Amino acid sequence: MPYSFNARSLRPSAEPDGFMRLQSVMRLTGLGRSTIYRMINRQTFPKPVQLSERSIGWRRVEVEEWSRGRPAATR
Repeated sequence: MPYSFNARSLRPSAEPDGFMRLQSVMRLTGLGRSTIYRMINRQTFPKPVQLSERSIGWRRVEVEEWSRGRPAATR
């Protein structure tokens, strides 16, 4: 019986497990880049962590906790 696989599943994810890059944080929170960094400076948003020499990411758990603590949007 022949085996099949999806080549994409063998590629490493663009985001390490447990971490989110800026674009994902922006998508999850609905905030823009400037707003995120302004809130970090005000200590009202989780700080990113250094993932490598030239990349940072946010701990997924911290961003999700922050998001749950925000008031729900109303219309």
